[in-house]
Amino acid sequence: MPQPGYNLARFDFVSIRLAVLCAQTGSLTTAARECNLVLPAASRRLKELEAATGCQLFVRHSRGLDITSAGRVFMRRGLALLQEMDGLVSELADLRHGIARHVRLFAGTAAINQFLPPLMAEYTHLHPEVHIDLEEQVSEHVVQALREGRADMGVFVEGPDTEGLDVKDFRQDELVLILPRHHPLVGKSPLAFADALDESWVSLNPGAALLQQQQSAAMAAGRTLKLRMQVRSFDAVGHMVASGLGIALLPKAAALPIVRAMQLSWRPLKDEWAQRRLKVGIRKEADSLVVNFRDFLHLPSQNAKAT
Repeated sequence: MPQPGYNLARFDFVSIRLAVLCAQTGSLTTAARECNLVLPAASRRLKELEAATGCQLFVRHSRGLDITSAGRVFMRRGLALLQEMDGLVSELADLRHGIARHVRLFAGTAAINQFLPPLMAEYTHLHPEVHIDLEEQVSEHVVQALREGRADMGVFVEGPDTEGLDVKDFRQDELVLILPRHHPLVGKSPLAFADALDESWVSLNPGAALLQQQQSAAMAAGRTLKLRMQVRSFDAVGHMVASGLGIALLPKAAALPIVRAMQLSWRPLKDEWAQRRLKVGIRKEADSLVVNFRDFLHLPSQNAKAT
């Protein structure tokens, strides 16, 4: 609930956008120009916004603006509000052009790199009135977004707690080791993950199912994963390995094009956990359109496996 003294009537989207731009640029002049406001009007709006929130959002000085801790909170929340409003305007415009519904799909890197694009293309061809908004997130965040209602559907690697969600199988994939071409571990026979733990590793950012699996497996072996670098994408992982900065695990279907393009080597793992299941989940109260899309993704996945 708003605290006493907050005047929500003073919160309009022009003022919110002005404050966000001030935070991003550190300049009231630049922010005012972007909002098509004269400088005195912009200055007055910013002061009214601070009075309405009861917080000082910026410290003014001769060189521009310094953001306060309250300003950082306002920027983060304000930016989210502006993005939601942009989404609303976009969906209303789509309605005028015959697009009846947006489905918010959150998915992990593995699903996006290996499986989802052709399925999304096929579904939108069959249902041109539906627009799929795809956002890439690590598996933990995909499940969290489902719980919080920020996503209508999620595709993620098995592992996060999915109690209360309606979850079905999506695909399977296989994790393989990728290495510089002349690395001592290069070979064709399957290798135990524990036998590679003396090496430095490159992996994805915190929250990624791939990183969690590596760390769990290292702990089970009584070892520590020597994590040297963390990056956001499979391609970035490949570039780090190609530069000799470490070795890595990637899903085989995504790894093979990277291996060929960057002249790397790959090797299978002996470990059972290297065979992974990907899931597709929705909330139990999801409407019929979301259920239909989930079933479209689920049904072709029977016995399907990454090659």
